[in-house]
Amino acid sequence: MCGIVAGVSLKDVVPVLVEGLRRLEYRGYDSCGVAVMSGGAIARARTVERVQELSEQVQKDAIRGPLGIAHTRWATHGGPVIENAHPHIAGGRIALVHNGIIENYAQLREELQAKGVEFLGQTDTEVLCHLVDDYYDGDLLDAVKKALNRVRGAYAIAVFSKDEPGRLVGARLGSPLVLGLGCSENYIASDAMALAGVTNDIVFLEDGDVVDVTTDKVDMFSHQGQEYVSVTREPMHVQAYTGAAELGPYRHYMQKEIFEQPRAIGDTLEGVEGICPSLFGEKARDIFAQTNRLLILACGTSYYAACTAKYWLEAIAGIPCDVEIASEYRYRASIADPNTMVVTISQSGETADTIAALKHATSRGMTKTLTICNVSQSALVRESALAYITRAGVEVGVASTKAFSTQLTALYLLALTFAKLRGRLDEEQEKQALSHLRHIPTALTAVLALEPQVIAWAERFACKDHALFLGRGVHYPIALEGALKLKEISYIHAEAYPAGELKHGPLALVDASMPVVTIAPNDQLLEKLKSNMQEVRARGGELYVFADADTHIESEEGMHVIRMPENYGDLSPVLHVVPLQLLAYHTALAKGTDVDKPRNLAKSVTVE
Repeated sequence: MCGIVAGVSLKDVVPVLVEGLRRLEYRGYDSCGVAVMSGGAIARARTVERVQELSEQVQKDAIRGPLGIAHTRWATHGGPVIENAHPHIAGGRIALVHNGIIENYAQLREELQAKGVEFLGQTDTEVLCHLVDDYYDGDLLDAVKKALNRVRGAYAIAVFSKDEPGRLVGARLGSPLVLGLGCSENYIASDAMALAGVTNDIVFLEDGDVVDVTTDKVDMFSHQGQEYVSVTREPMHVQAYTGAAELGPYRHYMQKEIFEQPRAIGDTLEGVEGICPSLFGEKARDIFAQTNRLLILACGTSYYAACTAKYWLEAIAGIPCDVEIASEYRYRASIADPNTMVVTISQSGETADTIAALKHATSRGMTKTLTICNVSQSALVRESALAYITRAGVEVGVASTKAFSTQLTALYLLALTFAKLRGRLDEEQEKQALSHLRHIPTALTAVLALEPQVIAWAERFACKDHALFLGRGVHYPIALEGALKLKEISYIHAEAYPAGELKHGPLALVDASMPVVTIAPNDQLLEKLKSNMQEVRARGGELYVFADADTHIESEEGMHVIRMPENYGDLSPVLHVVPLQLLAYHTALAKGTDVDKPRNLAKSVTVE
């Protein structure tokens, strides 16, 4: 969600801060700001517009200095107004930016107000800033440590005091923060991407870490109880993505990323010569051999990838699989099983609920862990015993597309691996499965050629207020994903149901004004699905059907059909999701919404 960039140098850091914010724009935000030490005082600029507006304001006001912090905010407390934008300043001397949520901020606010502190906004961050100021007695590190001992919740912070103009302090708990090491300059950021081109020497801070940063020295401390113990964290050489991918011929990043899926899947399969546990890590063979059940934890789009994988894992590999929404799993009384492998899925690897769910599982003795992720140095990867890194590349659009299809690719490999280990995949079947996987990029290219037909449908959807998506079996999660995409970027209310559930309630909603999108592959449930489609037509519903070529479903009054190029068996979900992505994109385009940055949403959900 929110983005942090901060630095201390012998030269002006403002260009680095502003460029860092640009690279974090993809996360989503509703305001942004920068504060620097300038001429012995704190100079600040904030806006509820985009980073470009901030850049222009900084230039106009000639804001520059060797020490500074910057932030993009996604509202959790208080609306998107200037008073709530970061950085916050307290006592005229403390400047602070913060990602996360301070859960006991109301109590702390009351305490500070009783001391005479006046608050200008409604944020929990302003409370934390004033709390640091309240403890400040000439030693910024000491003040931050004392303040953090008082707070409950999640945070990543960067803070400086005008009284110590060469010092920057950062800390993290439950929200990502990295340290970038340079020559006579050091930086703090919420993502290594923000520091691309500035430094490749990155320290990934651990939960509870506090860092004391100057131009030539970095001291690190780990929070243990109420004490802070000096620690050393080794830097890693990271070639971070710049995030500044060119749009080329595309109008939006989402469209570009939809069309990048053939390449992304090809890259994700690079180096896969055969099906073996080592695809998932050096220790995978031993861990897989001791696994008799899988538990997959994920949120949002990644959760729907997990739901698809459940069908594959149980049907192909014959291994029981449970799928849970990460934010629900850790708050219920579940039964721990040390022989269950916990699989987490996340595009960013920094999803707060998924990280917390993984930690909850491991704390209960479930230490066989695997993460499927697009970022090799993310928190989830570091927390897991095994990992499969998808190679989707940077995904800027908030509505995930290529991350989803590459997750499906990795999960299908996981199903094949367990099938082989359990004697359910012979040599000929393995060869055929790999051949089908390698053909997916070509098959997807043919699906993408359907875009003109999808555009014609999108024009009709743009004037609708509601839509219903139907699927059966392994394609039901794909219907869920299609409905989510339409909701996210077009703001049309959309729901997805297993088609067999129509008679159990949803059919009451069907009339001529509600389009019903149906995924119709030529599989064992096709005839059942056709019956469900007739139930819709009998109520005057308009069907929009993505049908495999050999389903014998034809266009007629009330039945609109787009013919998929080929049936692709187990991998059919990877193909069928793409026209649903295109439908959502072009519907949003027709409605004129902000496709890449939909309202109220953020790319990386780093708070509960």
